[in-house]
Formats: sequence, structure tokens, C-alpha cells
Amino acid sequence: MSRNTGPVWRISRRLNFSILETGEELTRRPYIPGQHGSPTKRIKQSNYGLQKAEKQKIRHMYGLSEKQFYNTYVKASKMQGVTGTNLLIMLESRLDNLVYRLGFATTRRQARQLVNHGHILVDGKKVDIPSYRCKPGQTIEVKEKSRNLAIISEALEASISTKDFVSVDKDNRKGTYVRLPERNELNTEVNELLVIEYYNR
Repeated sequence: MSRNTGPVWRISRRLNFSILETGEELTRRPYIPGQHGSPTKRIKQSNYGLQKAEKQKIRHMYGLSEKQFYNTYVKASKMQGVTGTNLLIMLESRLDNLVYRLGFATTRRQARQLVNHGHILVDGKKVDIPSYRCKPGQTIEVKEKSRNLAIISEALEASISTKDFVSVDKDNRKGTYVRLPERNELNTEVNELLVIEYYNR
């Protein structure tokens, strides 16, 4: 299954979960899309359905294909510590996600595009691979020729709150991945334990 490039809001309504983490997608019509969608009730799910839905929430939130997400899970399961937390930390350490967390983009999709087009430097070197896994202490910045791009300026002016595990210098379009995130700093609406159950079933 390839990475989904369709309407984000429709996916959010299907999962009853804000993929953009803003809640905007569910404000107007917080029910399943399509002619069978009902504003008053939702289909009761089995345990398998709940587990799969949780996997889809996290996968769509970070914008991964099924294969990418599973490979990340396998790597997380081989690390020391709690597999679910390791999975989320690995996803948060992706370059496209950190570009989003630093406020250089308003969405992860936009951040991925900036990376793909070569606008982002890591420790002074161009990296155009969105899945590049950054390490604490690395510096992420916008290439000098790209610092005046309208989408970056607009994203920074939107004043999206950054997390404590990153620091950003908005004037110089530069930031640092300070440390690995802690679980309580990440989305509390997802239950990564259900993802582990899904893959271990």
C-alpha cells in the first residue's frame, strides 16, 4: 500500500482523529464521510478493528506508507525499552517531522515537500530524504537561498507552538534537535499499545 496523497480531512473523519493535530478537520462534520455517514452514531468496531484504526491514525499522522511504517516498527521492536514509545520517538526523529516541529512548515506534508526539494540542511549539508533519522544535537536549517520563501515565512508567522525537545531561531531559519522526546510530550490521543497488539496478533 502506497502513501496516501488524498484528502486529509476525509481520512480524519473516517478515523475520528485529527491527523493535523489541530482538530479543525472534525469541527464542522465530526462523523464518517460518505452517504452512510451518520452525525449521531458510529459503527461499533471489533478489537482487530480498533487495533488497525490506531495503526492508521499514527501512520497517516506522520505520512508513512504501510511498508515504511512496518519497517519502523520492526526497528523499534529490536531496541531496548518500550516498543511503542520507541516507535513514536523514531517517527518524531524523522527530518520531515522535525522541520514541521520547528515551525518551518504548517503541515508534515509541506515539510516533506521542503525536504524533497532540497531546501533543508542538516549540520550544514543538504539532505533531501524526508525519512532521514536525525540525532539529538544536530542542527536543522533552511538553505540560505530559500530563507525568504513565502511558505516558510507564513509558517513561522503562524506561531505554531514548538515542542521542548527542539529549539528554533526564527530569524535565522535555524533550529536544533535538542533531545529525544518524552512520551508525555507527544500526542496523547493515540494508543501505541494497540499498534503493538496489531502486529503481534
